[in-house]
Amino acid sequence: MKKRPASLRLQRTLLSCALGSALMLSMPMAFAQSTGATLRGQVLADSAPAAQAEVTATNTATGLTRRVQSGASGSYNLAGLPPGTYRVDVTANGQTTSETVTLRVGQTANLDLTVGGVAETGPQQATDMDTVVVTGTRMAETRTSEVATYVSPRQIEMLPQGSRNFLAFADTVPGMTFVERADGSTQLRSGAQSANGVNVYIDGVGQKNYVTKGGVSSQDSTRGNPFPQLAIGEYKVITSNYKAEYDQISSAAVTAVTRSGTNEFEGSFFWDRTGDDWRASTPSELERGEKIPSRSEQYGVALGGPILRDRLHFFVTYEAKEIVDPREVRLGTISNVPVPLTPEVQSLLGTANRPFDSDLYFGKLSWQINDEQLLELTAKRRNETEITGIGDGPNTPSFGSAKDNEETRLDLRHQFSTENWLNDAHITYEDAYWNPRAITIGPGYRLHLPEAIGRGTLVNYGGGEDFQNKGQKGWSFQNDLTFFGWEGHTVKMGIKYKDVELDSLEQQPYNQQLEIDYLANLAAGNTTLASFLPNRVRFGAPLPGFEDRTVNSPNRQFGIYIQDDWEVNEHLTLNLGVRWDYEKTEGYENYVTPAGLANALRTWSNLDNADYDIEDYISSGNNRSAFKGAWQPRLGFSYDINADERHVIFGGAGRAYDRNLFDYIALEQSKSTFPTYTFDFTGVPGAACTPGATCIPWDPAYLDINNLYALVAANPDLGAEVNLMNNDLDVPYSDQFSLGMRNALTLGEHEWMTSVTLSHVRSYDGILFTLGNRRPDGSFFPPGADFGNAPWDFRIPGYGTLIIADNGVETRLNSILLSVDKAYTADSGWGMTFAYTYSDAEENRGNAAQNDEHYLFDLPNLNGAPFIDSVGIPRHRVVATGIADIWGGMTLSGKLTLESPVARDVTVFTSPLSGYFDSYYGDRTIEYKQLDLALQKVWNTGTDLSFRIRGDVFNVFNWENWNDYSFAGEQTGLAIRGPTRYFKLSFGVDW
Repeated sequence: MKKRPASLRLQRTLLSCALGSALMLSMPMAFAQSTGATLRGQVLADSAPAAQAEVTATNTATGLTRRVQSGASGSYNLAGLPPGTYRVDVTANGQTTSETVTLRVGQTANLDLTVGGVAETGPQQATDMDTVVVTGTRMAETRTSEVATYVSPRQIEMLPQGSRNFLAFADTVPGMTFVERADGSTQLRSGAQSANGVNVYIDGVGQKNYVTKGGVSSQDSTRGNPFPQLAIGEYKVITSNYKAEYDQISSAAVTAVTRSGTNEFEGSFFWDRTGDDWRASTPSELERGEKIPSRSEQYGVALGGPILRDRLHFFVTYEAKEIVDPREVRLGTISNVPVPLTPEVQSLLGTANRPFDSDLYFGKLSWQINDEQLLELTAKRRNETEITGIGDGPNTPSFGSAKDNEETRLDLRHQFSTENWLNDAHITYEDAYWNPRAITIGPGYRLHLPEAIGRGTLVNYGGGEDFQNKGQKGWSFQNDLTFFGWEGHTVKMGIKYKDVELDSLEQQPYNQQLEIDYLANLAAGNTTLASFLPNRVRFGAPLPGFEDRTVNSPNRQFGIYIQDDWEVNEHLTLNLGVRWDYEKTEGYENYVTPAGLANALRTWSNLDNADYDIEDYISSGNNRSAFKGAWQPRLGFSYDINADERHVIFGGAGRAYDRNLFDYIALEQSKSTFPTYTFDFTGVPGAACTPGATCIPWDPAYLDINNLYALVAANPDLGAEVNLMNNDLDVPYSDQFSLGMRNALTLGEHEWMTSVTLSHVRSYDGILFTLGNRRPDGSFFPPGADFGNAPWDFRIPGYGTLIIADNGVETRLNSILLSVDKAYTADSGWGMTFAYTYSDAEENRGNAAQNDEHYLFDLPNLNGAPFIDSVGIPRHRVVATGIADIWGGMTLSGKLTLESPVARDVTVFTSPLSGYFDSYYGDRTIEYKQLDLALQKVWNTGTDLSFRIRGDVFNVFNWENWNDYSFAGEQTGLAIRGPTRYFKLSFGVDW
């Protein structure tokens, strides 16, 4: 095969000056993550390099056209091509040759062209895309240092899936896990880090959640989807060693491209349904002998086509989800103590409905102004309402929360290309808010077991605790500038500026929470709900002088990067990049600790000999500054052994900074305006306190929350919980290292891609909240002990408990990532993927990876704490998928997931401290297993209209994947992970 000659003409001084000038010209802008593909190679004529040959790429579906001329060595570079199928025409010496190829999202593909002959490529395979009409050679991307895998349109369309969350297909990638929790909410996680470290980029724009958890905007504790699946063309998952253009990330990057209208009017409609009559009973339903009614329906429509052929196209879509999802309300604590239930308490148990409704809208206009300019306008709207916090435990319907989740995003994108430059600019706007509120306004009640056996919760009823409104709103301007005028180099640079408002309103608990010793009341003869007497109340109260208790902060972000993808020769490619990020959050930096509190802390003798300096947490408004050390080198290489893209060794090392969630750092202020108080009562069953300032006689007047407000009005600081942030908070980050090999293999008539990667990732500086209380001698543990009771009773004089926040959570991950992929093609009629992940994951704070556990109250800090196996991360995980056209227009697809047992964060109270943490796997070989199958039949009418019907069966063999195990590894309770077997019916029309 003829290859383009290496170009080693390096002019470093000139390069530096030119890049610096270009970078200045592009300010003040923000960067955009790669969604466009790059096609490059060499033009040969009569076996010699063809200089000044014209290379034109035309999208066969939309007519979008890009053209360049080859350089002196015959090399060419076409960057920023939207994913799709292209006809590539090359003209030289009066001759023209054409080739049709398919390019993927964010791909860099090599295509050598011979004028008058046959184009030379790497591994070839025919495929079709969802929105294209021409079948072309799919260009394989092997010469990249990224640890990356594609999710194709065919996989999104055909693989079994119940939620229509497009991120669910990401777990077909080694190292990725799509988590569906017991309440139906979903998150995407990678490696040993929590979901917060993930970022998703739609058409080059990050969807980062700046305030709450989940990584993706509006994806904290929701059953909804971040984006309509009908609008997603395909996406790429990068688990580590991404290039310098990716920001606000420490874990995996998902970069997706949305569908566009084409030169053909097209449309699609779908509807699917499942219900309790189509699923197997859960273990708790079998025990009760009755199935809980449930139903889920999803439906949607997509339309696209030309407004001006080859120039202006539109695409719109709408998807809805309606769920009726009753849950079982049951006793929250199972103990050896007999718990006789009165008729009224028994009536609180049973089933409760949790409805969920979602509407997703997306629209896109694409205007190719001319061959050099492309203008796109996209808009997304997301509306969700649901009832949460009910059932699968002790929460009754009255105790739940009504939650709204709303998001609007707009993106105006302009691309301008010339022979040697591509400029990609975005103006974006976002408005995303998450708003749970208590269903019932009034006292909440918690029936609990006696103090002597741990005050375990039995039932919660009455008014719940929730009252929150959290979100982000603002705009950004971002720009990428790519220069490919130096042969052998593709240089990309960008600058970011973003201005958003961050809001966090949290009044917890909004309703007073009255705690009742249930057995003590029964023993005292109180047998009705109205006669129960509480022994404790916990409530929040507004401090005077604060009309709006929303913690608001202007947030300004700035980032800059430069990346050089340097083809040193036909074997070696170097990816050399560096970025720097800066974020100014005024709510944290300008905060002033109230003078009274600062004085109380400074004169608190318990801190004189403490293991920390309280001055590190008292803010004057001038002693905090934004973190400036976020320098992130991103280095990688790929070595093509035979210079034919068949066997490539690759590797990389890099650093990636994320960000601190505003929800965490806002607690310092929210606790100052709506503090939490706890009072114990005397003269009631279960009373166990000594009379004092916060131990008072019970009075039925406290059922009116205004009387509780009056109780603390004279001294609002007494008993108030205090949260303080370290004045020198750093930003969470990860260091990533990888080494692997990709292979393109021809077995019979089929092309197979394999990849094996050794990966090492360490994350640092996760935020951690610990107890700041200390005993009179400054110690945390009782005298002479290195474990034991935390000093909860030693509170700030005149205030309450002190909680302090620092950086401290760390994770470590060594993994082996293995993938085998035979892409589906129309000719072969089948495709398959196999992903195996071996994870040796550790963390210094149990449950940090699985549930973002950021509180630690059993130890003073994590100094010297041992690393334990990460909770919820299996050592071995296999995900295999297959798609096959069988007969009569039917397609069968399947997905198999297998996981080995996971660590369960068993806490062992033994001395010395090194034995404090432990984890337990159990003795099972496979802990989680699930096989899903789908069968689809399509009827073609001989016109553009076709009909389809489809059935999906999830957990075909109804395998029971238990969620709780004893120390001996045996199943306990009735909780299972994942679904029981269920069937989903779908119907669709395409035209």
